[in-house]
Amino acid sequence: MATDSYIDLRSDTVTRPSETMREAARDAPVGDDVYRDDPTVEQLQERAAEAVGAEAALYVPSGTMANQIAVNVHTEPGQELIVERESHIYRWELAGASTLSGVQTRTIDAGDRCVPTPAAVASALVEEDLHRPGTGLCALENTHNYRGGVAVPKSQIDAAAEAAHDAGVPVHLDGARVFNASVALDTPAPELLEAVDSVTFCLSKGLGAPVGSILAGDAAFVEEARRVRKLFGGGMRQAGMIAAPGLCALENVDRLADDHANADRLAAGLDAIDGVRAPEPDTNIVIADTEAAGVTAEDLVEACETAGVGCGAFDTYTTRFTTHLDVDADAVETAVDRVATVVDDLAA
Repeated sequence: MATDSYIDLRSDTVTRPSETMREAARDAPVGDDVYRDDPTVEQLQERAAEAVGAEAALYVPSGTMANQIAVNVHTEPGQELIVERESHIYRWELAGASTLSGVQTRTIDAGDRCVPTPAAVASALVEEDLHRPGTGLCALENTHNYRGGVAVPKSQIDAAAEAAHDAGVPVHLDGARVFNASVALDTPAPELLEAVDSVTFCLSKGLGAPVGSILAGDAAFVEEARRVRKLFGGGMRQAGMIAAPGLCALENVDRLADDHANADRLAAGLDAIDGVRAPEPDTNIVIADTEAAGVTAEDLVEACETAGVGCGAFDTYTTRFTTHLDVDADAVETAVDRVATVVDDLAA
């Protein structure tokens, strides 16, 4: 359902709120959430906690803020944060861990696994002593954005978390698209998240809400997270107007399978273009490599934009295309045709 023939595959953050969401926003009962008397926010937090099997949850403006609140709550200034080398927390959040929480980052290259092995986690752990700060937190990611929306199996999450817990280190999961992982792996989210101490998930990506993310964990963690949210400027007032579409978004979990099916179609179509390699995706993110065509991602993105397809450059020759609820199978076919013409023109 591309608007004015433009097919926006830059991200699943570009979705437009449905009429149901707009009506919910208009009619939402509201209060002052800083005083905890916004009934719609309270309802959203309760349902969000249930959705991931947590004791409590907190509504925040963005996934980045949610992750950074988690880092701050779990750690003390000067400690180390273990993250995968291409994780969102490390790659895309403006060094927030060091800037906002005074935390030093130690990276692990997990490669295509996306989650480090228990041995890798154990080797990265630092015990506090006279000279070393000690590890305060291990952060994992599922799905893994930069690796192409990989859905990481529960067994790998559990094993990495166990290695951290054996050393007394808590585990946070950046689950911006954790429901995509849940659907792809046919594993209920609460089961997938059993081993982690806190989790973030976005309402404003595949679930289609206009704004907002959730940070969940045990009650004590969320209580402290509420104070840090205020510290970071995330205390909101009549937030029920934006929380109400989030309640609607929680009804969109099962339909994520449609996005995955469209991503399969998109990847197959792109992979059939001469000079393009697009592996079959796990979820809704398709990574296309155009090195064989001699076409850089920057040139591809610019030409695709002119042709009416939105996408995003990841590296020199890799480009991300993301399916979502505003893109149907017909739009995917049209997008493939347009990209094929663009690649043919650029490679000529």
